[in-house]
Amino acid sequence: MACRKRQRFSPEVVGKTDFFDGLPDDLVISILCKLSSSAGCPSDFVNVLITCKRLNSLALHSLVLAKASHKMFAIKAKNWSESAHRLLKSCADAGNVEACYTLGMIRFYCLQNRGSGASLMAKAAINSHAPALYSLAVIQFNGSGGSKNDKDLRAGVALCARAAFLGHIDALRELGHCLQDGYGVRQNIAEGRRFLVQANARELAAVLSSTPTSNVPTRSWLTWSPHPIPHPNQRQPAVPGCPLLSDFGCNVPAPEAHPASRFLAEWFGSREREPGPGLRLCSHVGCGRPETRKHEFRRCSVCGAVNYCSRACQALDWKLRHKAECAPVERWLDEEGEAGEGNGAVDGDDVMIVDS
Repeated sequence: MACRKRQRFSPEVVGKTDFFDGLPDDLVISILCKLSSSAGCPSDFVNVLITCKRLNSLALHSLVLAKASHKMFAIKAKNWSESAHRLLKSCADAGNVEACYTLGMIRFYCLQNRGSGASLMAKAAINSHAPALYSLAVIQFNGSGGSKNDKDLRAGVALCARAAFLGHIDALRELGHCLQDGYGVRQNIAEGRRFLVQANARELAAVLSSTPTSNVPTRSWLTWSPHPIPHPNQRQPAVPGCPLLSDFGCNVPAPEAHPASRFLAEWFGSREREPGPGLRLCSHVGCGRPETRKHEFRRCSVCGAVNYCSRACQALDWKLRHKAECAPVERWLDEEGEAGEGNGAVDGDDVMIVDS
């Protein structure tokens, strides 16, 4: 039997106008803006692009891309491709600050395009994007992408203060430790402690206002608990004793990492994409930042087995995991027999572990 092409439309609707074609572009764009701003994953938006030519065209409108949520950019490192790069760039060109920050982090750390990555993060920072301000502060503190002489502690403190003013928890914690230690700013222990208390209060408020992501009862967050809480990364052991995440605060679950940080952790987690010979990753599981030169991050002054890109990561990882694992050693040397450069509060080469 001869094969005949299947009719796309029934004879009753052939020649008639589709109701969707009669909708004005402004209305469809408004609906797509709502969709992109509430997307929970990249597929929520990509499925619209492949529906039909008209939706594909309108979904790439600058108004739609500018409204996209940060969860729409939660691309897995294994799925990274040129098309994903183009989508992020289109959103960044449309003025989406989340896209600017995410693509900036990927270019700066993963693709090693330092200038372009820093420019994108600066574009987001100019628009008061707190994570971008904090990331630029970390770059200034470490001199990332350059040499040890490229560190600018005062610029790092200024960027951190701006992010802290916007309520960024890691920036509040970082600024608190800088003030307590007199690092890049005149020492003020009382003011530093105030910032740490504020960071803990915001951390607790964020957890209480969000949907519970842990099986731990809410009441136990506010009290000391002798029972371990499972680490969000199942490969890590549970934290025994008093598993406080905050500096002197509450028994709260670990905060959700930003999609950009998760991408970095996945990217450098594979053997094919290691940071480079002798370069290390930040030991805080929610960070993902790699060193851009040897000895850029500081190591634990007690065990020397972990290293951190910032005080905020050190404080979080200490309460979350490292406090239960840290064991003192009599003497340790780094890989080439030279001490790390340091980015901490003292004129040494180690991270100061403070058990609050």
